[in-house]
Amino acid sequence: MPEISLSEFADKLNQLMPAIIKEFARRQTNELYKGKITLPQFLILGFLERGGESRMTDIARFMGITTAASTGIVDRLVRAGYTVRSYDINDRRIIRMKLTQSGSILVKKVNKERRAMIIDIFGKISQAEREKYLEILTHIYSILTAHQTRA
Repeated sequence: MPEISLSEFADKLNQLMPAIIKEFARRQTNELYKGKITLPQFLILGFLERGGESRMTDIARFMGITTAASTGIVDRLVRAGYTVRSYDINDRRIIRMKLTQSGSILVKKVNKERRAMIIDIFGKISQAEREKYLEILTHIYSILTAHQTRA
């Protein structure tokens, strides 16, 4: 591949990323991609799946939004039956969120389908290409999250 400038790289990536994301989404059959839940809602469900019961302030911090904004997202998850809200017995201002069984099942289902799709797609490229891709993504992730460790 001939060398391209950083500006040309940005233009090409700007074209490719939406198309790749669209194609990944098109191959998904789960609730996330059917529009039954939003990506922010799914991120919160995944956060609760990994970390267990969490305070609303922890959810807001994880999402990088205000507690008021996270409350709106979580309210929809409660109405859908994916999470439940509880209050601290010593301080009712502290609200905790927990996954319900159906929330946990949903997260596992979406992750299982996504894993199968990744295996199908990335099974078509070499192990060396997969390793390099993962190395680059990991490096990009560390750049994107570096500010969090300094804050």
